[in-house]
Amino acid sequence: MTTFTSTLPDDLMLLLNEKASELSIPKNKLIEKALRIYLDQLNKASYIKSFKKMSEDKDVLSIAEEGMSDYLTQIEE
Repeated sequence: MTTFTSTLPDDLMLLLNEKASELSIPKNKLIEKALRIYLDQLNKASYIKSFKKMSEDKDVLSIAEEGMSDYLTQIEE
């Protein structure tokens, strides 16, 4: 495990202290969980953005339609 040192605004530190006490967990574990959730949300947003971009690409849509046609043919067999 790597050690990380940072500073936080006073108001955020106060909220962190309160929530960690309320949940009876160490502050570093709360920060770790929050960061994991946030990074996961960023990844999901990136996927959504790329799918939206691909939906506007006629070549990608054509390939997808061909793939669906092949898939339906395989199911029917």
